[in-house]
Amino acid sequence: MNFKSLLGVILVASISFSANAEKIAVLGVQQALLASSAAADFREKLKSEFSKEDRSLLDLEKQVKAARDKITKNKDLASAEELKKMKIQFQKVFAEYQRNGQALQQKRMEREQAFIQEMRPKLDKVIRELIEKEGYDVVLAKQATLFAKKEVDITPRVVELLNKQ
Repeated sequence: MNFKSLLGVILVASISFSANAEKIAVLGVQQALLASSAAADFREKLKSEFSKEDRSLLDLEKQVKAARDKITKNKDLASAEELKKMKIQFQKVFAEYQRNGQALQQKRMEREQAFIQEMRPKLDKVIRELIEKEGYDVVLAKQATLFAKKEVDITPRVVELLNKQ
């Protein structure tokens, strides 16, 4: 099925679907979660939690650049043996930089996943309450819509309610 055919099927389905649904909204779930005050607090907490590791990684990055520059500046002046030692030192520092960077990235991802797991029940509760209170028949994922008027986007409202939790 080509794109035009798929678009036609979606259009026909949405028209017939819309005829039966009275109140439709779109929601950017991840956008709402990331825009919440809890997410802002979490980002600050993460920043302070990993500040020591970030500084250490920056120091390693400086060492990598210095080792690279030393090789570049001395490649015509140094003996083959000295150049070999400089390259080995560069490789060691670079490998450590990569390992530490990957480990830090993994820790951040794990913490972010834990935050999302923690926030998901609160987010689901807010969404359910809003749907019931406002009487929505259909709430579509914002990312899955081709077009939606700003008025039908309930993401800002979800953020507001989530911040009150």
